[in-house]
Formats: sequence, structure tokens, C-alpha cells
Amino acid sequence: MVKITLKDGSVKEFEAGLSVYEIAKGISEGLARVACCGIVNDKVVDLRFKVDADCNLSICTFDSQEGKDAFRHTTSHILAYAVKRLFPETKLAIGPSITNGFYYDFDKESSFSAADLGKLEEEMKKIIKEDAAIERFELPRQEALKLMEEKNEPYKVELINDLPEDEIISFYKIGDFTDLCAGPHLMSLKPIKAFKLLRSAGAYWRGNEKNKMLTRIYGTSFPKKSELDEHLAALEEAKKRDHNKLGRELNLFTTDENVGQGLPLLMPKGAKVIQVLQRWIEDEEERRGYLLTKTPLMAKSDLYKISGHWQHYKEGMFVLGDEEHDSEVFGLRPMTCPFQFSIYNSEQHSYRDLPLRYAETSTLFRNEASGEMHGLTRVRQFTLADGHIVCTPEQVEQEFKDVVDLIKYVMSTLGIQDDISYRFSKWDPNDKDKYINNPEAWENTQDLMRQILNHLEIDYVEAEGEAAFYGPKLDIQARNVHGKEDTIITVQIDFALAERFNMTYIDKNGEKKLPYVIHRSSIGCYERTLAMLIEKYAGALPTWLAPVQAKVLPISDKYNDYAESVVKALRLKGIRVEGDYRAEKIGYKIREASVDKTPYILIVGEKEVENNSVSVRSRKAGDEGSLELLGFIERLVNENATREH
Repeated sequence: MVKITLKDGSVKEFEAGLSVYEIAKGISEGLARVACCGIVNDKVVDLRFKVDADCNLSICTFDSQEGKDAFRHTTSHILAYAVKRLFPETKLAIGPSITNGFYYDFDKESSFSAADLGKLEEEMKKIIKEDAAIERFELPRQEALKLMEEKNEPYKVELINDLPEDEIISFYKIGDFTDLCAGPHLMSLKPIKAFKLLRSAGAYWRGNEKNKMLTRIYGTSFPKKSELDEHLAALEEAKKRDHNKLGRELNLFTTDENVGQGLPLLMPKGAKVIQVLQRWIEDEEERRGYLLTKTPLMAKSDLYKISGHWQHYKEGMFVLGDEEHDSEVFGLRPMTCPFQFSIYNSEQHSYRDLPLRYAETSTLFRNEASGEMHGLTRVRQFTLADGHIVCTPEQVEQEFKDVVDLIKYVMSTLGIQDDISYRFSKWDPNDKDKYINNPEAWENTQDLMRQILNHLEIDYVEAEGEAAFYGPKLDIQARNVHGKEDTIITVQIDFALAERFNMTYIDKNGEKKLPYVIHRSSIGCYERTLAMLIEKYAGALPTWLAPVQAKVLPISDKYNDYAESVVKALRLKGIRVEGDYRAEKIGYKIREASVDKTPYILIVGEKEVENNSVSVRSRKAGDEGSLELLGFIERLVNENATREH
């Protein structure tokens, strides 16, 4: 017998060697029917997994992310089965679950059309109706290779060859379809009641643009049709909010293939929003004791070799020159830290000088893969509210807390505090190439950061392998309208670079000591923040952020002079305003201003001229009637000052 500790803390005894599914059945027939996978001692396992020792066990249903993943991973295999039935010459690549669905990559001579997706959906329905058993089996490496070679699946052969020698090589079989897969999968096809193939797109094999372009089919699935309908409605809403579409329609940014991929062009309206954010952040950082720096956009490779970026990050950099042929090789900067460290080292510091807080609005460059770039969220040139704090060991916790306080203030002011989550990103001790190899320093620094986060009472998850190469970090995560999670801000405790740059301070005893360094941002990448705000507010940015806060519309050209005087009065108080003097009907001009998401539309005619007033239509309240001009101006000034959202 084995003792099973369930999720609710209760302990039950079962016969050794039972599968997770059989244990679920022993608990409740109803639980077994809706079970998707299990978690044994923190490891996600297939329902077929045999439990032969005492353990902690959670039975995952579709209500959990692990259950959704198993459910949708099974659906991706049904898709692959349908593709092989209808297009037998197609080669299979990979087909994982993702946050809100699944995808499968295929090597097919021509891409899949919309009609093809419809045919595949019908074939998938047939496969589910046939309800063939889902069988799992394992093979030794050579037999696994032989099976995939016989099936003429070169991508599966490559995956098997890349597996570690001691890896268990497993397959799943549905009817006459067999796929290399680690699982987990459902016990049967019956629970998959509703699914939809959403679109197809190009995707490089293994995400590397040097590899062949494959065709990726995206889809999603649910146990109930009502859940699918609700999800599809949410996707339609997401399309309306997608910053890549909305940002262009509102003339915030554009792109040009002659400029290059990942290099968006901020138009006057988009540039104005960034300017408003930047001025606010720079002023707020100064208020909190930060010193402004301005450093070069590039440096010799020597600087990056000291910092370690050359050894650990060179593939992500834009390099100017060739080390074999040029006496000096330069790199466009991917981070600001080495430059600000050089400023610190320009003079000797005492413990009385610390903490020193450097901040900079930095233009940075990262050589992102073409398949990874999207709108404003992932680009090759971006602007970061960057900063570094040099402090003593005794100061590090308070400085870290103050950084988190700044970030919370920024997120709250932007109105996105409820849309973020926290991730404690740690190193992977098995990845010697990615990280500075100092296990003791890693463990000590990670323990310190965990202690600080616990003191802050932050609700966070831990993620191995997501740290910076020089230290652990707190990542502030946010999802876009399509469910993809991105890191928008990071705070890092650095145990390595102070020593590499020989950064020191004189302590109370007159001895030289190495300081701690905290790498941080306050608002993150301005371009990514703009994308997030567009999606959050569906383009209707809060008044204090709107590129045009008010539009003045004269009813006819007789009132243009008064309209112009209103524009000037608003501008004198720092309000971003435009006058629309076109010979168009007032209704047309009002509709156009509304489509542009203008917070305030001010209509002026004979009555307004006589009363020195404006007729106000606001985005929030609708038609507000005639308001005295000076009172309205005071209202907008206050709205800007308080940053209402």
C-alpha cells in the first residue's frame, strides 16, 4: 500500500502500482470522468502514470492550467492526425499546448487555406466520433529512431537525436496515428466537445530564422460549446483592442519595410504619448533621489567583455566590425549598466555617498529573431527607463523595497496595477553557458531576494532559468489581449558586475568594499508600455495621456476666430488641443473626433461666443452642454495634474 496526500491535505491509502486515473476513480467516479492529468510531487504526469511510492497527488481537471494544457495537447494530436489523413505527404514538427489553446507546426509544400482549415475541422470531428483509444508506449532510442525514419518524419528524428541519453522516449497512438510525445494526454477523446482552428501562419523550425519556414496552425478547445463561444467572442474583442491594429488606425505608429522589421516609426501622436510618459517618469525619479545620466549608444567590445555581455549575450547584440580584421570592434548597447558603472568608477566613493541612484532614458538595441517581433511589444530598438542603484549590503533591502514602491505607483497611475503579476526568476545551475558560474553566489543572492519578496508580502511564482546572467530578478509580467505573457519591468540584484568592474567604496573602517548593485526600471520599455495602454483602454487613453486632449469645432467659418482664441487659451495652460476649421458639416467633424478617441470635443457657435463658453462633449459623460471656458480649462488642468484614468 502507498499513502497518497491529496490537495486538500487528506491522506488516503491505495494499492501500489495503480495509475493516477485509477486513484482518481477510487476517490470519485465523477472526478475520474473530468480528470485531465495529475501532479505527483510537483511534477505534471499523465493519468496513466503508475504510483508506486508515498507521494503528494493532485488530480487536475480542465479548471486548472495543467488540465487545460493536457486537454489541448490532446486536441493538437487530433489535428495532426487529421492533417496526415487529408494531406499524407505533410511532415510533422511539434504541437504543444499554449496559454489559451494549442498549435501544431507542419512541413507542407503549400500553406493551409481557410478552406483547408474547415476540412480539417470536419476530419477532426470524425476522429473524435470514432473514439479510438489513446495509447502510450515507450521505445529504446534506436527503435524510436527506426519508427520515425520508417514513417518518414525527419523532424521527429531530429528531436529524438537531440534528447539526452537517459531520456525516456515515449509515443502516443490514436487509431493508426502515432506521434512522438512526452505527454500528458487525456484517457479518451470523448471529453473534447468543442474546438476551433483559428488561423495558420509561418513559423521557423525551432524558432530559428536560419531554419526552414513551416506552417503553424493555431487552435483552441473546450469541454463545452458555450465555453468555446465565450472564448471566440473574447478573441473578437481582443482583435479590436490589438495595439498592432489600433495603434496604426489611430496614427500612433507605423512601419516601413525599407526601414526594417522591428523598427517601428512613432508618428506625432505616438511620440507625444511617449514624451508625456517620459517627462513624468524622469520627474518622479528625480523626486525619489535619482541622478540623471546620458551615455553613448555604443561602446567598444572591451566594455562588454568586462561586463560579460560579450560572452553571454553577443548573439543578441548588433556588432559593428569584425574582431579578426578590425582594430576596434563596437557594439550597439543592449543595456545601460556598463556605462553607468563607468560613471561610478570615475571617482572614489565613501559609504556616506551611498546609495547612489542613477537613472537614464536609454535607447537600447537587441537583435531579436524575426519570428519573435510584434508591433511595439518586441522590437529591435526601444527606449527603456533604465536605472542602477549602487548601495551597501545594509541598504539593499530598503532600496529594493523602494524600487517596488516606485513600480507600484507607476502601475497604479497608469491603471494597470490589476493586470500584472510577479515572477521570481532564478538561474538554471545546469546551464553553464547562460550564467556566470558561481553557485554559492547564486544561492546566497536568491535567498536574499526571496527574503525581501517575502517581507514585501508579494504574491509571486518562482521560475528557474529566467534570471539575468549576472543575478536573479523580480519580473513584472503582463498579458497582451491575445493571452501572451511578456515581462514589462525587471528588478535585479547583481552579485557579479561590481567585482568585474572593480567598483568599490570606502567603508566606516577605511577599507575598500564591493557594493551591491540593483538593476531596475520604473515603467519598463516605453514602446511596450504604450502597446499595453492601447490594449488596456482600447485606444481611448486617459485624458492626461491622450495625444490630443481636446478638439475645438466651430459650427461654421464665422466662428473660426473665436475657436482659435479657445485653442490658444487651452494651449497656454499646457492642454494639447487642435482646432478643426474645415468646411465640413459639424456632425461629420464630431464623428471623426469621436473615432479618434478624443477625450473632449468643444463645439463653438454664436451662443458660445456671446457667453465666452464652450459646448462640451466628453468621452466619459457624453453631451455636457455649455460650460464657462475658464472653468472648463481649470477642470482639464486638474485632470492632468491628478492623472485620472
